[in-house]
Amino acid sequence: MRKNFGAKAYLYPQPVLIIASYDENGTADAMNAAWGGISEANQISMCLSAGHKTVQNILMKEAFTVSVADTAHVTECDYVGLVSGNDVPDKLEKAGFHTTKSEFVDAPLIDELPLALECRLVSYDAESCRMVGEIINVCADEKILDEDGNIDPSKLEPITFDAANSAYLKIGEKVGNAFQDGNKLK
Repeated sequence: MRKNFGAKAYLYPQPVLIIASYDENGTADAMNAAWGGISEANQISMCLSAGHKTVQNILMKEAFTVSVADTAHVTECDYVGLVSGNDVPDKLEKAGFHTTKSEFVDAPLIDELPLALECRLVSYDAESCRMVGEIINVCADEKILDEDGNIDPSKLEPITFDAANSAYLKIGEKVGNAFQDGNKLK
């Protein structure tokens, strides 16, 4: 038997994304967003309302970074989603985050978050709140790489947003091999 919940944004996993940008003075800002994901091989799409300081910055600079929130920084990542850069201009500092300018786009990387997508703005529709960015580069701190130099999710420890329970969950362990395990049924 199934229980119906109606039209809800209940999808698992739902990544917790920390979007960072620079304002007109070069001050870094960031926000927490859970409504986004890869939409093309080299694009990310997110639902971000126009009133956010970060969105205003992105529209001006046409660049941003998207870091993956991790278990080590749940409190800090939640905080940047609770307060607005319009009201708390130094919220990254208050969160304990430090930034470094991206080599590829005019946007900050959050030093403490070890995986980031560096993006150029492709489009923004204020009516639907849909922002699309072209992924110019993905950078990862060496501490989350395996012995072959690939990203190791168990070292990254990304979190997911649980909309049904207003919670953050740690992503689990490997359970299969993509593009291989299904061959058993051929």
